[in-house]
Amino acid sequence: MPLLARSVLTPLHIDVRRGAVADLAAILSDGRISAGGDVAVVVGPGQGERIAELIRPSLRSADVFTVAGGTLDAADDLGAKLRTRSYDAVVGIGGGKTIDVAKYAATRRGLPMVSVATALANDGIASPVASLITEGLKGSYGVHIPIAVIVDLDFVEAGPERHNRAGVGDVVSNISALADWELARRVRGERVDGLAASLSRAGAEAVLNHPGDMSDDGFVTVLADALISSGLAMAIEGTSRPCSGGCHEIMHAVDALFPGTASHGELAGLGALFCTFLRGDERRFAEMAACLTRHGLPRLPAEVELTDDQFVEAVQFAPATRPDRYTILEHLAMSATETRERLADYAGALRDHVG
Repeated sequence: MPLLARSVLTPLHIDVRRGAVADLAAILSDGRISAGGDVAVVVGPGQGERIAELIRPSLRSADVFTVAGGTLDAADDLGAKLRTRSYDAVVGIGGGKTIDVAKYAATRRGLPMVSVATALANDGIASPVASLITEGLKGSYGVHIPIAVIVDLDFVEAGPERHNRAGVGDVVSNISALADWELARRVRGERVDGLAASLSRAGAEAVLNHPGDMSDDGFVTVLADALISSGLAMAIEGTSRPCSGGCHEIMHAVDALFPGTASHGELAGLGALFCTFLRGDERRFAEMAACLTRHGLPRLPAEVELTDDQFVEAVQFAPATRPDRYTILEHLAMSATETRERLADYAGALRDHVG
């Protein structure tokens, strides 16, 4: 993955609450974002268009662009449209695909970007990474972090519950990613940034130990804060290291080999649980398994419509998705036979812990 633009700056504005979108026009009129309301509003199909209509009367100089698909071509096309006139900022409204397209186009145009999330599926709402599809494969691109992040719980609640629950898997995977980072420090002398690690861990621990679910505003707020903290952790470190280890290698491998299987967060959570088992950390394994079970997230290959053989193939391919990264997968360097045996042991341990 390309090195990201290192930054210790937090967004100018972070707002996570019900009714937050009502203040969007006022936020955009902040002189540090836009002096005259000359903004490009980027929306995806669905709730993004509804929010754009709500703020349009207050932003008479705004142009609204609709994007779909989350592809590099869509992002390049948006970038071309941004060059047709002078804009002060770009506002991305919607789910992860829409926000990633907006982040990429804004960065290439050198414009500040405001992220307005209508779903909590992954940490892309505030991260310095845009995940975009090109030639059928998903790639990661370094971008600037949003200058402001807004999460309106009313719109999150109205979205697909499965998308929001997936964010739990992405946040919890930080626990495994941080363990991989520490392993790389011990084995290869890799530098670990304490502040980035602390931000990543704090959010993951908060979600892991919260008893609520997506029907509880308190839990949803904790989840949104954790996803934002993950994005800031990556911005501080300058790479995705604080939030991406063997868990995400498995996720990227599944995406490449068996596209359309499951969402980013669902696969990250499953990969993190398997990697934690490989690490032999029984306490963490039990905590993470209980959390994924509580939120109805997948824990076994069959729950994301993969056969055991397909999952083994993905684990074997996973290190190739991040050749520069050292994780428990590279450390163990398991053969296909060894991976299959460990997967069987993993399934047995999961039955023992959570039934």
